[in-house]
Amino acid sequence: MITMNTKRTLIGAFIIFLGLGLSSFKDDDRNFQISKNLDIFNSIFKELDLFYVDTIDPEKMIQNGVNGMLALTDPYTEYYPEEGINSLKEMITGKYGGIGAAIRYYKKKDRIAIVEPTEGMPAAEAGVKAGDIILSVGGKEMLRGNMKPQEFSSKVSEALRGEPGTSFVLKVLRPLKNDSTVMEFKITRKNIRNNPVPYYGIIKDSIGYLSLTGFTDNCAKDVKKAFIELKQRGAKSLVIDLRDNGGGSLQEAVEIINFFVPKGKEIVVTKGKIRQAASSFKTQNEPIDTEMPLAVLVNGNTASASEILSGSMQDMDRAVIIGTRTYGKGLVQTTRPLPYNGTLKVTTSKYYIPSGRCIQAIDYAKKNADGSVARIPDSLTTVFHTAAGREVRDGGGIRPDIEVKGDKFPNILFYLMNDDLIFDYVTQYCLTHPAVTSVDSIRITDADYAEFKKQVKAANFTYDRQSEGLLKTLKEVAEFEGYMEGAAEEFKALEQKLNHNLDRDLDYFAKPIKEQIAEEIATRYFYQRGAVMQRLKDDEDLDKAIEVLNSPEKYKEILSVPVKVAEKQK
Repeated sequence: MITMNTKRTLIGAFIIFLGLGLSSFKDDDRNFQISKNLDIFNSIFKELDLFYVDTIDPEKMIQNGVNGMLALTDPYTEYYPEEGINSLKEMITGKYGGIGAAIRYYKKKDRIAIVEPTEGMPAAEAGVKAGDIILSVGGKEMLRGNMKPQEFSSKVSEALRGEPGTSFVLKVLRPLKNDSTVMEFKITRKNIRNNPVPYYGIIKDSIGYLSLTGFTDNCAKDVKKAFIELKQRGAKSLVIDLRDNGGGSLQEAVEIINFFVPKGKEIVVTKGKIRQAASSFKTQNEPIDTEMPLAVLVNGNTASASEILSGSMQDMDRAVIIGTRTYGKGLVQTTRPLPYNGTLKVTTSKYYIPSGRCIQAIDYAKKNADGSVARIPDSLTTVFHTAAGREVRDGGGIRPDIEVKGDKFPNILFYLMNDDLIFDYVTQYCLTHPAVTSVDSIRITDADYAEFKKQVKAANFTYDRQSEGLLKTLKEVAEFEGYMEGAAEEFKALEQKLNHNLDRDLDYFAKPIKEQIAEEIATRYFYQRGAVMQRLKDDEDLDKAIEVLNSPEKYKEILSVPVKVAEKQK
């Protein structure tokens, strides 16, 4: 006899069996789809290779197939063939074997130019200067031929790099005002490490400042050294500048946070599709200082590990965040080995900071039909709370505690830089002016700017003005909607008022153009630390940080829950 309990047991077992069966069916179906489509891909390639009218390049064709496959994921999932491994290692470690100099394509000469030698590295020590045009490397002429500019730059970069201790002769053309001269330098390569802390110092009223440009291997040691030295020099508060810091090592970010928060605090949790992707990162050491007031500067290019640092400091109410909303990259990548010494850098998880939020701004799984993606709208974000109870939100990056809207980058400045006009002017300026003694002494006089304007005009410089483009669009819309007939005279008058006037534009935007020229000069004489110091001369974010750090009451108020919110929470 079958009792009611027995029936229930049998029904329960049947449901479980059915569930397992359905799960197994789904897995089998997925495996079939994978096998089927790999067979189709393989067969199509074989048929093309055998029957297509022209000979195909198998490596190029399959590489395009791989690129198409990766395009359906996110921009951070990338394939690195064996020949590209060095660039991946450099990105992770910040180290490479070479001469220590930034280069780029210089279209006026159809060559590669030295943009910035690194302080203390072989190129700078040998006497190579920014503006030098590379003619040959180790006796091999560096000509572009049919290569694209980016390919040409990669080729020259590869030639300059090599095993530390190896030497070669670098031949360059140094452009002088009325002539040019060919120069040769014997350079010995060495291990190059990009300095992640290009500048730190006491800026005002016992306020320390530290610029951190990337989270490469062992950068926490550089930050620790700088921070301790600043404390020894009398710093009572600290500004950490993470603007334009694209991130890097998650572990290094956690270690730096540990300098300012107690041991044992959970900073980051990662969650992915598989169990191995889940992990927790806690502070492991005793901190250096948990009381010093901190301000962290961020902008739209502050991303990834930089957002872990700034976001965690915000979630733990440990620092005031100042600037503009950050980029919003809450994804974690790991590397996977592939056949033939290739490597796949693949997004395996998302990270969540102390409040429990993930600041990822774009859901790459929800692409539009045309392949485009959009940021998560604020209306769809969720409220979380800091340790003190302040409201913060997920999605869309880190929202600063104090938002500072800086000046917009003028269109004319973009084109002046893109056409190398500022680069060329500064090259001549530095060759004809004696070395300046300090960044503070750099001034762009009216005479200097008049000379710059003269060179711009002589180059027949033109650029796309935004007002011109918008007016053209407005005219097209007016014609389409039938309003042009009655507004023709007004449009004509407006076109005359907006007539291209280079003199007027150079005068109107003189301030940002002069600032860019001064920054380029500071970089030539004092390298990256000079560039940072020059930018700090007129810096709204820094001014706001100084204001907050000099006011303990305001600092405390920002990091506290408003009274009304606190009462509501009770």
